[in-house]
This record gives sequence, structure tokens and C-alpha cells, in this order.
Amino acid sequence: MSQTRGDAGFAGKIGARNRWAEDGRAGLELDVTDEHLNEAGTLHGGVLATLVDTAMGQAVRSSTGKGDVPATSQLTVTYLRPGKPGTIVVTARVRTQGEHLTVCEADAEQEGTPLVHAVATFAVLHH
Repeated sequence: MSQTRGDAGFAGKIGARNRWAEDGRAGLELDVTDEHLNEAGTLHGGVLATLVDTAMGQAVRSSTGKGDVPATSQLTVTYLRPGKPGTIVVTARVRTQGEHLTVCEADAEQEGTPLVHAVATFAVLHH
């Protein structure tokens, strides 16, 4: 299992931690604080979109060649309920892998309750 640096990139800047990826699956966590909330007092949707996109990108990267770079070409985030301060757990998995495009799914949960379901298509750039 590859462990990624928790402070790497934008997801690290917002506090993503315990990032892991292996065999087309990936995950991460975020401890939601007041700085992650919107004006309504709930977890900002952009934070959740970043988390699921990051986890799905890690899942794709764990299932491709070392020099391959996944680039998000389409992202659909379905918000099921609002998040609040506390720990968010995100899991992602590759669903279908083609020669140039890969489809992933991800879920974000808080206290065992689903917050988000996401589907994304990644273009795999070969270097």
C-alpha cells in the first residue's frame, strides 16, 4: 500500500490526512473544523468535492503505470446531506479502466452516515 504525504498539494493544505492508495482503491480523512464551514455553518461543498476528487485520482494512479498522470475530465458530486465538524472518511475505487479513460466512484461519510457520492472520469496522460 502506498502512503502519500498528508501535506502534499491542495488537499493537504485543507487538512487531508491518512491518505493511502493500493490496487485501484484509495482513501483519506479530514477533521472538519470551523474553517471548513460555509456561511450556513455546514461543511463547504467545495471541500467535499476536493476530497472525493483527490481520493479518486489516487485510486487511478495506483492502478496505472508509474509515469501515468490521471487528469479529471468530468466530476459529478451528489450531495446527500450536510457535513459538520468532525471526521470525514473518503473511499474511492476504480470502476472501469479503458485505454485512455478511467471511471471512478467515491463516497464520503461522517460518523457512518453518507454525505456524498461521486463519479468521475479521468483521462490518463502517459509520460
